Amino acid sequence: MTSILMVCLGNICRSPLAHGILESKLPSDRFYVDSAGTAGYHIGDRPDHRSIAVAKSHNVDISRQQARQFQTSDFDTFDIIYVMDHSNFENVVKLARHTKDIAKVKLILEVNQSITNKRVPDPYYGEMSDFEHVFSLLNNACDIISKKLTRKSL
Repeated sequence: MTSILMVCLGNICRSPLAHGILESKLPSDRFYVDSAGTAGYHIGDRPDHRSIAVAKSHNVDISRQQARQFQTSDFDTFDIIYVMDHSNFENVVKLARHTKDIAKVKLILEVNQSITNKRVPDPYYGEMSDFEHVFSLLNNACDIISKKLTRKSL
């Protein structure tokens, strides 16, 4: 089974969306998807109500997710670690023990060659339209990821 971890800062906006979107696109018998935050601000909390609402409007249910903090042991558990921005990348890489750990960490928008800004903006202080924009960015990236992963696993 291939395991994928989505990581943002607090694990209540971007990474829960990425987690739910990718999980909805992959067969659960061959893939495991989870999410975490680099900071411990929201441990145990549900995703932001706006993330839940945007996901629900696209038939993705993230309401049962709970925020947790990224840990070094995640390098052992997960095959691929997608981060939302450069700050998340640096924070995750700081916990890496060796180059094999670092090789697992990727900016999620790097999969989409048609966009130049590879940073998923944090919508936390924004409006509902910012959450919609993030959903769109992540949905497109997760389409690419899911097609790539399902081709590989056949």
